[in-house]
Amino acid sequence: MPDGADALSAISQCTRSTMVPMSALLRRPLMRWLVPLLVAVVLAAGGSVVGVLAASAGNPLPPRSAAQLLVDVQRARLDGLSGTIVQNTDLGLPGLPGVGGAGSSDMTSLVSGSHTLRLWYAGPGRIRLALLGSLGESDVIRNGADLWTWSSTTKSATHRALPKGAGDAPSSLASGSPLTPQQAASAALKAIDPTTAVTTDGTARVARRSAYELVLRPRTAGSLVDSVHIAIDGKTHVPLRVRIFAKGASKPSFEVGFTHFDPTAPTASMFRFNPPPGTKVTQSTGMPGHRAAAKHLGPGASLPRHGLTKMSGSGDAPRVVGSGWTSVVVAKVPAGALAGAAGGVAAGAGPGMLTQVLKSLPKVSGSWGSGHLLQGTLFSALLTDDGRVAVGAVPPSALYAALAR
Repeated sequence: MPDGADALSAISQCTRSTMVPMSALLRRPLMRWLVPLLVAVVLAAGGSVVGVLAASAGNPLPPRSAAQLLVDVQRARLDGLSGTIVQNTDLGLPGLPGVGGAGSSDMTSLVSGSHTLRLWYAGPGRIRLALLGSLGESDVIRNGADLWTWSSTTKSATHRALPKGAGDAPSSLASGSPLTPQQAASAALKAIDPTTAVTTDGTARVARRSAYELVLRPRTAGSLVDSVHIAIDGKTHVPLRVRIFAKGASKPSFEVGFTHFDPTAPTASMFRFNPPPGTKVTQSTGMPGHRAAAKHLGPGASLPRHGLTKMSGSGDAPRVVGSGWTSVVVAKVPAGALAGAAGGVAAGAGPGMLTQVLKSLPKVSGSWGSGHLLQGTLFSALLTDDGRVAVGAVPPSALYAALAR
């Protein structure tokens, strides 16, 4: 029976690292690459994601210190779990064409609005995650060496035979934002460093269960993040909910949490997938995902904590300026993504999709050059005209300074 840290890692890896991008993601290469990077930076800077039910007084839980709760999460043991997850995202982003939207079963829609997911977990080799939309559903199913992705909207499925040790594969930027409280909590807890203050904030009721509230806050000024709240189940010590608040905000900008939670292992039948009649099935092999930066970025990955750091030996590899909550990632955008902006149509992209996205963002310039700025409540992102991107949980001025370096 895995311990809590191993189980969280397994859920995170299998719902992110082994996820095959949906067809809609493939049609939007820039957003497929950029949106997960935005989320990754917020998480790795020391912040994490979201909240579904409000705190409640009178919980019958004995007092626990922050240090005790951290140990509890590491020592938690579970055979499996299942439940319903609600993710709410309001990052204060401008309306971008073809991106986001409540009620959609498209994985790219998780960037905004409210979404409902179902999760079944029975060990590292048996995981199923379903994004439920108003008119469709997208599933990722891991059953041993078999990985299936399925979209009811496109009536398509991909079967992939995973290589040995797939559970230990690095995370992929193609997978999008964190989908479960376990992913979000794991990312936040791994990112704790001296720039983070860790405290408790009483108890809460989440998915009709009593939970402790663990709070992470930046010790230094300059971050757009005010605090991260992690609700930890009082009985199993499994994270049930994560919320992230922006500076000056009374409501979370991003939240993910269980509304129903069952800490027992699902039956084996939940992980068997038979494509419905009429489904177009594609066979594939190996591990999916981007090669560039994939092993360094993504929810759950920790960024280096020192100065200007290259994240691999490649000249185009992402680098980090600053440290902790005020880190800024500077990277080169994949050539294929920018091709759509220059020519109007990228390989596999919808006509003019990337050009529309770029033109919808404000134009900015400085000593570092010129580009288009995407600014939200929790992060800022800047795409330069020469193909660089800078992202951080910081105001735009910090991005300009990072690019100038």
